[in-house]
Amino acid sequence: MRAGMKAALAVRDPMIKRYRNFEPAELDVQYNARATTPNVLDILARYTEESAKVRATLPGELDVAFGDHPDEALDIFPSPRPHSPVFVFIHGGYWRALGKNDSSNMAPAFTQAGATVVAVNYSLAPGASLDTMVDQCRRALAWIHRNIDRYNGDARRIHVCGSSAGGHLVGMMLADGWHAGYGVPHSVIAGAIPLSGLFDLTPIPLTHINAWMNLSDADAERNSPMMHLPMQGCPLIVSYGETETAEFKRQTDDYLAAWRARGFPGAYVPMPGTNHFDIVLTLNDAKSPLTRAILRQMGLAGAGKDGS
Repeated sequence: MRAGMKAALAVRDPMIKRYRNFEPAELDVQYNARATTPNVLDILARYTEESAKVRATLPGELDVAFGDHPDEALDIFPSPRPHSPVFVFIHGGYWRALGKNDSSNMAPAFTQAGATVVAVNYSLAPGASLDTMVDQCRRALAWIHRNIDRYNGDARRIHVCGSSAGGHLVGMMLADGWHAGYGVPHSVIAGAIPLSGLFDLTPIPLTHINAWMNLSDADAERNSPMMHLPMQGCPLIVSYGETETAEFKRQTDDYLAAWRARGFPGAYVPMPGTNHFDIVLTLNDAKSPLTRAILRQMGLAGAGKDGS
């Protein structure tokens, strides 16, 4: 059905669900990240190219299994020094694209600054459910907590970053109620950096995204970080691209406000001139405001004074 026909039907049919007074066609526009970035394919190609170069040249251990499924693997780039903070990155791709092989472009900047870097892989939709992805990321974090000392990492200083769908998965790792079942302390995350994340999934079943996500209303609520804020919070840094839609920006702003309302520390870092996708590439720039803010959160020497 064409977008105009859907919008017209929505006006006539009060049974069609709405989210924040958006008509269905308008909601699709708000949650279509690719439509905001004409050169998105070029940027995604850079993810792959830059990460391939890192995997070929930077010392590390690739394809480290954290579970039995072939998708459950990590790429680990150790810090040159023992007892270093750990930077864990969870890729985006609207839960259906990309992987760890596209997700280590930032490793040179962070290892040089004194961090161990871990890129996480997880299964993708439509072959895997969102519940499965959340479980995989939590099991990956538990594995990292148990084993990262072998890679010069400090299990007490794990900082988790993710972009877009990865930002959502970071939110689900910050959520309450799962730690005991995975054998990790509630303080397992020392700092979090969700970028362009989705924290309230209740609009997703109303959009084109559900063609591959197949979320029920209950699935969306169960996997909405905004509905499962923790009782114990860590320092939080959020950011998003300048050209993102109003809804992507609002999702982050609302989550940060809710985080602070609980008394947890949180900061927004503006990234002018960036979009939903190329903001990830700035992580390999040690001088970018976002990277400097993250390095400060991790307690690493050399972080600048601005970018907070």
